[in-house]
Amino acid sequence: MTTTEQSADAIISIRQLGKSFGHVEVLKSIDLDIYLGEVVCVIGPSGSGKTTLLRCVNLLEQPTSGKVFVAGNEMTDPEVDIDGVRRRIGMVFQQFNLFPHLSVMRNLTIAQQRVLGRSKAESIEVALHNLERVGMAHKEGAYPGQLSGGQQQRVAIARSLSMNPDLMLFDEPTSALDPELVGEVLAVMKDLASDGMTMMVVTHEMAFAREVADRVVFMDGGYIVEQGPPDQVIGDPQEERTKAFLDRVLNPNSVKEGDEFAAPPAAPERGSLPVSALDPNSTNGISD
Repeated sequence: MTTTEQSADAIISIRQLGKSFGHVEVLKSIDLDIYLGEVVCVIGPSGSGKTTLLRCVNLLEQPTSGKVFVAGNEMTDPEVDIDGVRRRIGMVFQQFNLFPHLSVMRNLTIAQQRVLGRSKAESIEVALHNLERVGMAHKEGAYPGQLSGGQQQRVAIARSLSMNPDLMLFDEPTSALDPELVGEVLAVMKDLASDGMTMMVVTHEMAFAREVADRVVFMDGGYIVEQGPPDQVIGDPQEERTKAFLDRVLNPNSVKEGDEFAAPPAAPERGSLPVSALDPNSTNGISD
């Protein structure tokens, strides 16, 4: 039964969420709950609305309709302290979004000091702890341009962890990596899941989803088509659309010419999101 209120024990509650870009309806009546300590992987073809759904959770995209609750706060309430709630949400993007002119250490400490008000000594201690967690403590003095893509993404994860988030959002964190670098990032994410971090992960990595996720959500055409434990959704899907998608993903040689997925309609180009100088994912006004 559909409700417009948050689930009492969910850290994320999404209710009747809709999002349109002009005349293109990207999300359609989405209802979803994610619980504390749960790892939820969102899968589906390109253009299905996965990334838009993720970005609506912390209002990087403004929903057209519906409600989003995070840790008891209604994100879609105009009166919400959006910056305050965002401080509790870590986000890792497809592109690493590190400050190229700052060292690895400074990338991890600048938001701690400016946003959380930590001292230099405390922020360095926290940064070192999280760099050790992702296997990057030996690169604290390096600059992003001196790192591989996998190393940069691990630093980006450490940066998010240094803000002590209640939950982490991952937007296809391995999609921009060379194939041989994917494993090192997925290994870090597996460790986070083992530590009990609440994670919502948009991914094309089916093996990761099957091994790590508590629940898999399959989206297509702006709808949630099917969701459940990974052994069910990936191993024994019930919906024909899910079966067709997984057959093409897991058995790419089985796709016959002319039987490919139709390309989704292109959404109109969006304007860039205004971000403050304190946003750790923006270089606007940031200097060492």
